[in-house]
Amino acid sequence: MSIREGLLALLHDGPRHGYQLKTEFEAATGGVWPLNVGQVYTTLDRLERDGMVHAHEANGISAAGVDTGRAGQRTYALTPAGEAELKAWFTTTAPEGPPPRDELMLKVLMAVGVGRAQAVQVVTRQRTVLLAHLQRVRRERAGADGDLAARLVTEALVARAEADLRWLDSCETHLLADRRRR
Repeated sequence: MSIREGLLALLHDGPRHGYQLKTEFEAATGGVWPLNVGQVYTTLDRLERDGMVHAHEANGISAAGVDTGRAGQRTYALTPAGEAELKAWFTTTAPEGPPPRDELMLKVLMAVGVGRAQAVQVVTRQRTVLLAHLQRVRRERAGADGDLAARLVTEALVARAEADLRWLDSCETHLLADRRRR
């Protein structure tokens, strides 16, 4: 996902101004993806240029007499092209395979190139750090009752940490078996 798709998804519920989109994006991502408000406005400018959103100046009061924001504040709304783009994004699936750059995997692979003993040390250190992280996340999960986004982020963090731990265990098994064969 990019900021572009996130903003389109947020605009699906109705027009918003830039700072509102920033705070809603951060809330929707469970606080794990903080944004600079400049990123939001740059992305909105590109979306407007590409015909995905329409910007208009707020007059402060809607036709129904509802306060829509400060007069002169730019508010953004999805266009039909933006709706189509959002729908297309929701229907695509995430690519298969590893992420473009998995730091843990690359660190272990580079350590193997340095030497098996170095690789075992890296695996051991990473496992220790991951176990501490997993314990911390599980404690936080117990306190994340209300916010669905925060609960989902916590579940993803637990699942990834557990998967990384299983992979590190597998790495260690292979490294030690390879050492015995030599």
